[in-house]
Amino acid sequence: MRMRVTKAMCRAWAFTERIRASGLMPSFGSVGDGLDNAMMESFWSSMQIELLNRRKWRTRLELANAMFEYIEIFHNRQRRHSQLGYLSPIEYELTSTAPLIPA
Repeated sequence: MRMRVTKAMCRAWAFTERIRASGLMPSFGSVGDGLDNAMMESFWSSMQIELLNRRKWRTRLELANAMFEYIEIFHNRQRRHSQLGYLSPIEYELTSTAPLIPA
């Protein structure tokens, strides 16, 4: 039995080829591979719980500003991350023991 090729599949193949032609590396995952997107799914889930479910915004601009502040100020600078030993990204970078490479 042959698999039916859909328009969506053709667009996905064309998109992948366009990515490669641009010198970029497409996703390593396969269709339906849950691990491929796990980190982003975790991020969106956290933002949904910690920001989006807590209030309503009057305008898209207000929402965009709230999302920017959540990502750039809270998530990237203050929020403690389990994968970083429950340190914020800045605390982790300051305590990192990775050797500096001289210029």
